[in-house]
Amino acid sequence: MQLGIRFHDTAELPFEERIDEIRRQGFSCTHIALSKVIDLPGGNKDCPLTPGILTPGYAMHLRHIFEKKGLDVAVLGCYLNLAHPDPEKRSQIQEMYRAHLRFASLLGAGVVGTETGAPNAAYRYDKEACHSEEALRIFIENLRPVVKDAEKYGVILAIEPVYKHIVWNAKRARQVLDEIASPNLQIIFDPVNLLHPDNVEQRDEVIGEAIDLLAKEIMVIHMKDYIPVVDDNGQPELKSLACGKGVMDYREIIRFAKTKPYIHATLEDTKPDNAEAARRYLEDLML
Repeated sequence: MQLGIRFHDTAELPFEERIDEIRRQGFSCTHIALSKVIDLPGGNKDCPLTPGILTPGYAMHLRHIFEKKGLDVAVLGCYLNLAHPDPEKRSQIQEMYRAHLRFASLLGAGVVGTETGAPNAAYRYDKEACHSEEALRIFIENLRPVVKDAEKYGVILAIEPVYKHIVWNAKRARQVLDEIASPNLQIIFDPVNLLHPDNVEQRDEVIGEAIDLLAKEIMVIHMKDYIPVVDDNGQPELKSLACGKGVMDYREIIRFAKTKPYIHATLEDTKPDNAEAARRYLEDLML
């Protein structure tokens, strides 16, 4: 695996110094969401991220910096709700995806990454609504034209199954892939995001099913840990942590990753003071 880190999980330094720090910590790639990097255009309230901000010049400027520093952009994040119930808002969201795809083609990003939304304006988890067949149909209908644009730009759009979203398990992800039937639609595999108190006791089966059904299309892996907790309402929940801080078993994930030469694997939920330890923890498991 080529291990990387989310850009917004790193120390808040000037942009190029931040890349230097990522390299110093031993990472070779990053997952960047432009809206979360405060000193970039689109990352602050004075210059909000809009499709018009994402010009070829901006993309090429960033590409030169990343290439100079020797850091891959594994994922360009665009985590918006393609199942938004307001047609006008949904159209704006699709336009933002198109802009990110165009930008990624010039930036040289591995994939444009996204999750799969919820059928409400708040992007809020509602199990009955999110896991319904109606929500899946809405998502596929609104995803289809975005994938067509990915094909035009020669860019991979990668969806990330998440238990609390519409594509909540491997079977739903397989259905989306088969219905869209495009080589430009692929998968980001985040094992912890497939888990929930409802299914965590079957963790090995959940992860094994995802690998069995989606192996060919998995282009990026997200790596993090978790612990069971109780939320403010007294309900069981899983809290995400840096790798090595919880109870996750990575053996099957590592075994699978070794079948994907040089796959980008980006760490999540790290902090600047534990990111290197999380990287070393995974590297030790890979030996």
